[in-house]
Amino acid sequence: MNQSHAPVMQQEVIDGLAIRPDGNYVDGTYGRGGHARSILAALGENGRLIVMDRDPQAIADARELLGSDHRVTIIHDEYASMPSHIADLDLLERIDGILLDLGVSSPQLDDATRGFSFQHKGPLDMRMNPESGQSAAQWLGQADEAEIARVLWEYGEERYSRRIAKKIVEQRASKPIEDTATLAALISAIVPRPKNNRHPATRSFQAIRIHVNQELTQIQLLLESVVGILRIGGRLLVISFHSLEDRLVKRFFKANSSRARLPRGLPLRDSELDSVVPLKLVGRAVRAGARELAANPRARSAVLRIAERAA
Repeated sequence: MNQSHAPVMQQEVIDGLAIRPDGNYVDGTYGRGGHARSILAALGENGRLIVMDRDPQAIADARELLGSDHRVTIIHDEYASMPSHIADLDLLERIDGILLDLGVSSPQLDDATRGFSFQHKGPLDMRMNPESGQSAAQWLGQADEAEIARVLWEYGEERYSRRIAKKIVEQRASKPIEDTATLAALISAIVPRPKNNRHPATRSFQAIRIHVNQELTQIQLLLESVVGILRIGGRLLVISFHSLEDRLVKRFFKANSSRARLPRGLPLRDSELDSVVPLKLVGRAVRAGARELAANPRARSAVLRIAERAA
């Protein structure tokens, strides 16, 4: 069941977590367990790892590979639900590190039956949990033209969003758009191939996937609750793969690691200001090195940011 899958920035993640052998850690996006196995290898007998994923295939893989390890707790759920699960385990404010490896995983992309990729013909699904929610085909079959255009523009920054949305609505009137090849062909007929030779459907597929899985909402919910999960000194590591995710993380980290600016000239001493901020940035954004990029081209857009709970 375990498929070959190279975790992005594996060593950088382990270094960033600064793992304590007896610490408590959460991998909120198990995928195929590359990062989880590295974390486990650094833990001692009394360490603990909670792995989460909303993809049932990922959870099946976790149970097969890690289910017999007494240090591991496996949870089938989205990472935005992390606070309630950590509370059930009586570990709130006792977690030493959380890892989120965002976006779609290589096994999901490579499996045509999941419908994530325009490179493989398959059912137009795109759900990270196929057992829950509305598929991409179902959404495209009922959403109005304005909503489709908005999603393509906001989540894919697709310049031709309105033309694509209009064509989708026109085409579905005679025949539902139910597979990846049909949608990719429709978009390719509208969007000129970019100079970098990227597939014309790249932005639209990204946007629809983000919408169907509510990915940005998931990130925001977790970020807003992370301080109540981590112990003081505990770290949150987030690997993002496109600008919308990274911008959200970057802004949250900055807003929660800086004291609010006050107008100059106020008659206040430093001791009178509320200088407590919940997070502290750990280093600068990290990107994959040349050696990793040569072995794993999908890592080229990955950005790792790290913050530590300060108060």
